[in-house]
Amino acid sequence: MLAASLAAALAGVPTCPARAAPRAGLTDCAAGPARDEVVAGVGPRGEIQLASGLRAVLDSLRWPDAPEAASAAQAWLDARRGARVTVVPRGQPDRWERVRADLLVAEDDITEGADLAGGLIGAGLAYADAGEADSLCRPGLRLVEAAARARGLGLWGAALPAARDGPALRARAGHFVVAEGRIRHVGERGARTYLDFAARGTDGLTVTVPKRTWRMMRARGLSAASLEGRRVRVRGLLEVRRGPTLEVAPDGLETLEETDRPEADSDGERGLRR
Repeated sequence: MLAASLAAALAGVPTCPARAAPRAGLTDCAAGPARDEVVAGVGPRGEIQLASGLRAVLDSLRWPDAPEAASAAQAWLDARRGARVTVVPRGQPDRWERVRADLLVAEDDITEGADLAGGLIGAGLAYADAGEADSLCRPGLRLVEAAARARGLGLWGAALPAARDGPALRARAGHFVVAEGRIRHVGERGARTYLDFAARGTDGLTVTVPKRTWRMMRARGLSAASLEGRRVRVRGLLEVRRGPTLEVAPDGLETLEETDRPEADSDGERGLRR
């Protein structure tokens, strides 16, 4: 059942435009010539060592930060040592000269999780994330992630932190975070745009959007008017400045549902103005 569900999700099942993850640029996602390899070992943070000496990292996947989750993901990959795989490179090698790639395991070697990135994400052991690229090359992996989240697998065993819960977010400072909440106010500025999830004077998340990223989001139909009052899911590395903050990538914000505009705060003001 898992293999069938994974295959269906990765087959490019269409989603509504508001929820669909944007596709990365041609250079980032261009597939290189496929080659047959054998998994020889697994290094730190999911680096895959191949028998030819090639080192690869899985495309569109974020390795977990938490030690227990990282150990579980490592064990999942370790079980694939010796597997015959087809390596499909994506874009250019990373800064450590590792190939960013999709790794597909021969069907007669492993019956489930033949796609390594999809298998890890489907087991709740990794996030679907573009990393340093502008957007996901494989947006179908977000559907695989959603299925794992709905089942409470692995990383999704605990509820997502609420974007307005400052103390819970502060406890995750320095870690990759996926959070949900309603945007109370959007403040457009010259260098960046601010998405505020908590009322003035309260402790909650602020998402910062660099100018280039905001321009890309606007080109995809998002704007201050369309986002204010919307429930969204955001992901990124959490920092604590004046409050919990994360800088979002172009595909790091997903709209969840249509909502009414937020009501005024108790002090008569709507959100934190910048």
